Amino acid sequence: TGRANPAGFCGLLGLQCWQAHQGCPWSLYLAKQPSLRAILRDPRGCEGLRGLVEEQVRVCRRQVEAMDAVKRGAELAVEECQHQFHSRRWNCSTLQGLQTHAISHPTSGTRESAFIHAISAAGVAFAVTRACSRGELEKCGCDRKIRGVSPEAPSRASPSSSHGCFPSAGFQWSGCSDNLSYGIAFSQAFVDNPERSRGISSSRALMNLHNNEAGRKVRLECKCHGVSGSCEVRTCWKVMPPFRKVGNILKEKFEGATEVHPKRVGSRKLLVPKSSRFKPYTAHDLVYLLASPDFCDRDPRHGVFGTYGRRCNRTSPAMDGCELLCCGRGFHTAQAEVVERCSCKFRWCCSVKCKQCRHLVEVHSCR
Repeated sequence: TGRANPAGFCGLLGLQCWQAHQGCPWSLYLAKQPSLRAILRDPRGCEGLRGLVEEQVRVCRRQVEAMDAVKRGAELAVEECQHQFHSRRWNCSTLQGLQTHAISHPTSGTRESAFIHAISAAGVAFAVTRACSRGELEKCGCDRKIRGVSPEAPSRASPSSSHGCFPSAGFQWSGCSDNLSYGIAFSQAFVDNPERSRGISSSRALMNLHNNEAGRKVRLECKCHGVSGSCEVRTCWKVMPPFRKVGNILKEKFEGATEVHPKRVGSRKLLVPKSSRFKPYTAHDLVYLLASPDFCDRDPRHGVFGTYGRRCNRTSPAMDGCELLCCGRGFHTAQAEVVERCSCKFRWCCSVKCKQCRHLVEVHSCR
């Protein structure tokens, strides 16, 4: 079956794709399905994973043990997307009432799509790297190249230090540094294949590949241990930042994303800023081709589910406020009973006992 499936990675995750013929950023539609290990015990299990392009099937065969980490990375990406956009009109919402959980996918080519690709590529790189450090994968482990005494002597204010304190004569590298280079290489080999199968001359493929790579620009942080207050005996190792920090950075990149359009330069097609007033984008920035819809009204054909019924904040002037979130349609107000812990007391030894207090609150939802 050598033909590439345009839905890409969706089938692996039990996904519900909108207009799959347009391509599908796989992790966006992640289904909460059981571990893949049972499926992949079958020697032909990789071929049975719907939605993989031919080269992804080959990667799966070579690295079956890594596929659970790929799934964890996709779940991380979806959870982080939902966290970052929970108060926006487009909020990565999980569809209810479907056999598979799905995430509303904005029209391909928009800045929302740019974020999805970036956070998905980052999630796989992160999860595979973490699996290496935990000893879950035979083909990789800790990064053993980081050894010896560092010749650097960063100041206490150095941004490269998570502790801000290094010995003036250098410090000892030790411990299990995260093998991020392996995680990034795996993410490139696996995540980028659906785009490469579409042809590198496609504007959409160029956009998605750029955003995939931008998502993988994860900077390792330094962690140290030693005698408290003494930098002279510290040993340090490199670790990935928390994935929430990666999400925060990519959300900032989303806000400052650059609108681009294709331009032929010699024999190559490049993406350049649409307006000369925009500064050139870097490898760390997100880019998009199309303006986003307003996401106000339901349009399932394009993966837009509207804001009807969404809870809003009546007093907020921000995007979570009823005026903006409800797109000027107004909102309903109802009373809901909230149960909270209250009158908590510490009992010797060693427990805390609380009462349950009930009170009514106003809840506002979009018309």
